[in-house]
Amino acid sequence: MRPDEIEVERHRRPEHAIEPLFYRRWSPRAMSGERLDQATLLRLFEAARWAPSSYNNQPWRFIYAHRGTKDWDRLFGLLVEGNAQWAHAAAVLVVIASKKVFDYNGKPSVTHAFDTGAAWQNLALQASLLGLVAHGMQGFDYERARTELGVPDEYSVEAMVAIGHPGNIEDLPENRREQELPSDRKKLSEIVMEGRFRA
Repeated sequence: MRPDEIEVERHRRPEHAIEPLFYRRWSPRAMSGERLDQATLLRLFEAARWAPSSYNNQPWRFIYAHRGTKDWDRLFGLLVEGNAQWAHAAAVLVVIASKKVFDYNGKPSVTHAFDTGAAWQNLALQASLLGLVAHGMQGFDYERARTELGVPDEYSVEAMVAIGHPGNIEDLPENRREQELPSDRKKLSEIVMEGRFRA
């Protein structure tokens, strides 16, 4: 079975009426190893480009490598073993960084990571709409990413993403197969508070 053959509605039920693209997007690990053409990859980055940001600073930066190219090993080598076990079948790996200061005055941008998260969400939604897998990761060496990818000090390394075409769940390591389902979400009553914070 492939991730795109799973009936998402059996695992996720919104509490209120929303567009299906929000709850149908999830983060499978099973990828086919099939190449992703550059035009399709650029569509994902184009979606990310239109995210909102404070003072329109657009702090997000994407460093990528296609599998089988000279840069792949550098990015793949950053992954922890648990992610390397399945991300080897990705078509593209991406490191996301964000600029910590504003372009217009050089002062700190408090929301640089928040804004960059919005760009990642746009990328993830576009990938989902195209029938692709986009799986975000924190399991990699952040300091080596900064050094080996030449990320300047005024940027923060935020996350990595594995992108590819859906593959067979049976090809995943055994300990990952049972995780290959759309996860549920906390109830709105747990995350939304009127007036003031409550635990």
